[in-house]
Amino acid sequence: MATLMERFRPWWTSRSPRERIMLLVMAGLLGVTLGWLLLVRPLGDALADARARHDRAILARAEAGGQADAIASLERAGPKALPAPVDVWIGQKASEAGFTVARVDPVSAAQATIVINVVRSQAFFAWVSELERRDGLIVEGLNATTNNDATLSVEATFRTRAK
Repeated sequence: MATLMERFRPWWTSRSPRERIMLLVMAGLLGVTLGWLLLVRPLGDALADARARHDRAILARAEAGGQADAIASLERAGPKALPAPVDVWIGQKASEAGFTVARVDPVSAAQATIVINVVRSQAFFAWVSELERRDGLIVEGLNATTNNDATLSVEATFRTRAK
């Protein structure tokens, strides 16, 4: 059985010098094209993706640093002293917001659980946000289930920020 080179040699020698040069140039251009498509282009794409991931990571790190600074400033400010025990204060604020409170249970001196059977989600979460921002209370636990009338039944545990 003849090898590939033995079959190729008579074909190559039967070509004129001009054809041989043209075939060598064609093979060189084919090699450059394949090198570009199989090596340079994928590496360039990978480098561009790595740069994009790096840029996103830098932005995320800066955002996390800003959030950490905001948390640190809140912690340095210390907790706001409530004018009443936390369970009484939460019940009073819920009534002022127009919620019908099923019950408010004190868990500890700095923690209380409130149960509201019917509340609109937008109104409830706006109220929670206001308690966090203005009164320094933190939601430690939240269990919300939907009612049949597009309202929620909510059980939330709040605590004061510890110093």
